[in-house]
This record gives sequence, C-alpha cells and structure tokens, in this order.
Amino acid sequence: MSDLLIILLTISEVVLLGVVIMFFLRLKKSEALLSGIQLKQEEFIKRLQFNTQLENELVATFERRQLELVNLNNEIEGRVAELKKLVNQADTYCKSPQFMREIILKGHRAGKTPAQLANATGLGLEDVELIIDQA
Repeated sequence: MSDLLIILLTISEVVLLGVVIMFFLRLKKSEALLSGIQLKQEEFIKRLQFNTQLENELVATFERRQLELVNLNNEIEGRVAELKKLVNQADTYCKSPQFMREIILKGHRAGKTPAQLANATGLGLEDVELIIDQA
C-alpha cells in the first residue's frame, strides 16, 4: 500500500507540476498581452496629447483671426462713415448753383445744345437758357 501511496503522490505531484507549468505559461502570455496593451495605451495617450495640442493651436489661431476680423470690420465701418460723409459733401457741391452754372457754361462752350444740357443737369430748358444768356 505504501508503494501505491507513493505512486499516487508522485502522479499527483506530476499533475500538480503540470498545472503549475500551465499556470506559468498562461501567466507569461497574460504578461505579454498586458505589456502590449500598455504600449498601445501609451501610444494612444501620446496621440491624444498631440491632438489636444493641435486643437489648442487651432483654437488660438481661430481666436486671433476673429480679433483680426473684428478690427478689420471696425476699420471698414470707419471708412464707410468717411465715404458717406464725402459722398454727402460731393452731393451738396454738385447741387450747388455755382457748380451747375459752371457745368452749363462749359457744356455750352463745348457745343452742346441747351436741351442736352438740361437733360444732363436735370434743370429745366428755360433755366439753362437763362444761365447761358446771363453769361
């Protein structure tokens, strides 16, 4: 019986040794898999950091462009106001009697008829003829 017990113990030890070896082999595979996952995770974190940096640069660039556009818009609005002012001054000058008189007289000297001058200036034919007669 003691031989049988020794054989059983030896067989159980061999089986137990096989189980331990299989456990260590699986443990090695798990460690390799875990280290692979850690490498991929580190690559992923690096990519996330790079993407975050790019996003921050894009946001900063976008903010700068927005400020530039606001400044340009303000400049354009200022120039629009100046141009309106100049157009109003030009309209006032163009409608002045002295300017109309000069246009009519120069046109008359250039050989235009009173009817043509009346159409060009928006004045009546009698007014144009009166200005020409006064000169």
